[in-house]
Amino acid sequence: MIQSVGFQASKNNNMRRHNFKKLQIWQLAIELIDENYKLTSTFPDYEKFGLRTQMNRCSVSIASNISEGSSKRTDRHFIKFLDDRLGSAYEWETQLIVCYRQEFISKELFLELEDKVQALQSKISNFMDMLKPNN
Repeated sequence: MIQSVGFQASKNNNMRRHNFKKLQIWQLAIELIDENYKLTSTFPDYEKFGLRTQMNRCSVSIASNISEGSSKRTDRHFIKFLDDRLGSAYEWETQLIVCYRQEFISKELFLELEDKVQALQSKISNFMDMLKPNN
């Protein structure tokens, strides 16, 4: 069962590695990047170095740091990376709200993307809970 969420034990079992490509949270983060780039490509030119850049960097950092954290020798260190990326997911959600309030996106698109990022936030949080000792 653990294998299905991207977990691999090392030979001596003192160290755990996670195959980030098999982690559902990483896969969802990659999908968020795709959605994000579609969205930000429609922004007005005056947002080229503002919200567009901020959202692009934020979305990429979520997936990037999940993969980086998966290489850590202990789950405690991995949890730290996940906690930071959970913060980035909330940051991206805030930026999405700004997009909606500035009328860069429709209500329908806003609600669709809000659901996706909130699902990612929930899954990251649940995965962190699973990694904590005594779970």
